[in-house]
Amino acid sequence: MKLTELKAIQLAALFSALNDASRVRIISLLIDCEMSVSALAEGLKMSESAVSHQLRGLRQMRLVRARKEGRQVFYTLDDDHVVKLYSMGLDHVEHG
Repeated sequence: MKLTELKAIQLAALFSALNDASRVRIISLLIDCEMSVSALAEGLKMSESAVSHQLRGLRQMRLVRARKEGRQVFYTLDDDHVVKLYSMGLDHVEHG
């Protein structure tokens, strides 16, 4: 399959967004349910500031989406493509 330059750049940016263990761990937590920044921070043993920073990059790549409720922001995966991408990558790592 031949890729245009633009599609190749976009695909590289997607993989680049997943080139951080913290971001991948965030995705792993969001697979099962929507979570607040504070719940993610607690689950990952990271500061809320650090989690927010990583979520910003994931939002820009449309891997997660946000929903505001009062002062809290809740995150969920953007769509099933993210789950498939994560699952296929994990399967590759576990089984080669």
